[in-house]
Amino acid sequence: MSKHALGIDPVVEPVETSTSGTKRSVEELKALAEAGAAELGWDAPARDVIAWVERNFDMPAVAVACSMADAVLPALVADQLPGVDVLFLETGYHFPETYATRDEVAANLRVNVVDVLPENTVEQQDRLLGKDLFARDAAQCCALRKVAPLRRTLAGYELWFTGVRRDEAPTRTNTPLVTWDEANGLVKVNPVAAWTFDQLVQYSDDNLLPVNPLLSQGYPSIGCQPCTRKVAPGDDPRAGRWAGTNKTECGLHV
Repeated sequence: MSKHALGIDPVVEPVETSTSGTKRSVEELKALAEAGAAELGWDAPARDVIAWVERNFDMPAVAVACSMADAVLPALVADQLPGVDVLFLETGYHFPETYATRDEVAANLRVNVVDVLPENTVEQQDRLLGKDLFARDAAQCCALRKVAPLRRTLAGYELWFTGVRRDEAPTRTNTPLVTWDEANGLVKVNPVAAWTFDQLVQYSDDNLLPVNPLLSQGYPSIGCQPCTRKVAPGDDPRAGRWAGTNKTECGLHV
């Protein structure tokens, strides 16, 4: 069993990425995002979206964000951009199944999995801010363990891919395929925005991809273990995230 599955926090080390060279200016990247959105429209196939990225960006400047609920997005991108960095937000609070899926992705796909670490381990955060911050202030916990670490890491890239889908929640129904991410200062691409959950599962099955077993156990949206619950059939897929609160997003996509 891995140290993560045992609940032992990883050693905090600086995140290294494969990004090299000089980034294009904000104006150039914004113009590319606008051109991509116009060219691809609202419902271009995922492979066309990724092909547009391949034509316009060098691979070291591109990253994939993956929650390790499934491996569809890393697999799709790696088909056209082999060796791409896959960013995993290592919050220290994940399910054992999520860590196992991350390890499968790293071992079986043509990607470079990068653990994106917060400044403090869970133990250090407990000492600084009190135990179980997620139970008292979930927004602050997400900000410290997800949003800030990802923002630091994305500073080394020009574009990131996400697996956000429009059918996941009312807050995501207007998700574009290509957009400018003002908060993080780079192009944001959502190749599977138009996919349904069933399409995602079917693609994963057809291509024998690693999949988090929790997906078939009532967890259609998987986040940190303390803040994720099972969802009743027919409910909003994200109803199990921060259940009992008015929180619906961790802050990465708003």
